[in-house]
Amino acid sequence: METEHAPILSMEKLTMSYSGTPVLKGVNLEVESGQVIGYIGPNGAGKSTTVRILLGLQQGYGGTARLFGENIKTSGIAYKRRIGYVPETAEVYDMLTAREYLVFTGGCYGLDAVKAEKKGQQLMNQFGLANVFDTRLSSFSKGMRQKVLIIASLLHNPDLLFFDEPLSGLDANSVLVFKEILAKLAETGKTVFYSSHIMDVVEKISDRIVLLYDGQIAADGSFEELNAQNKEGSLEDLFNQLTGFHQHAQIAEDFVSLVEEV
Repeated sequence: METEHAPILSMEKLTMSYSGTPVLKGVNLEVESGQVIGYIGPNGAGKSTTVRILLGLQQGYGGTARLFGENIKTSGIAYKRRIGYVPETAEVYDMLTAREYLVFTGGCYGLDAVKAEKKGQQLMNQFGLANVFDTRLSSFSKGMRQKVLIIASLLHNPDLLFFDEPLSGLDANSVLVFKEILAKLAETGKTVFYSSHIMDVVEKISDRIVLLYDGQIAADGSFEELNAQNKEGSLEDLFNQLTGFHQHAQIAEDFVSLVEEV
């Protein structure tokens, strides 16, 4: 049973291995309501594995994962109705129209079809997509699809949101709108677990940044706190410093040298 002061999300000694190779090596984390968490790390650090576990899509892990105060191994699947998710790479049903897709998605979360349709249309209008509500998704650009996926993740008014590279394909104006949406959602008490490789965006939208490196949490705090500890100028610099990656300039120079060879 969720208690008033229980963290909305917690991981205790979370471990996961694939074919004997450890990916998560004892992750401990607590997240309170209303926080925007920037969850970052190099490829292979275990970010996607963490999210898959929390979504109930990954079995065979060690340790404990709790959402809304309950152990997800034993709580059943009801908690999933309180979650919204935009994966990094998502497949949509191309032969459906946006209307049909949003009604279907809303139904998966228990929304009445009439309510899902009305709310979906209103949110599409806000994103400037009113004229394609009855158009098949197969004709949508990447950015348009991404907007539909974002709408689908919010349609049922979830308490906890997982966004994995949600800005992929969005134009500059839509990025600005989405950043504001995240801030407003947090103000209403919703929690956002945001994963991205775009460091300047993570730096600007997150009130707490968690860096996962080699299957463990290497840093946890606000950007100001982390920056004060490490004396770096930007989140990208901080990321490179904490992960020990300093070869980017040399690699770029060598790469361009090869390009210029005749």
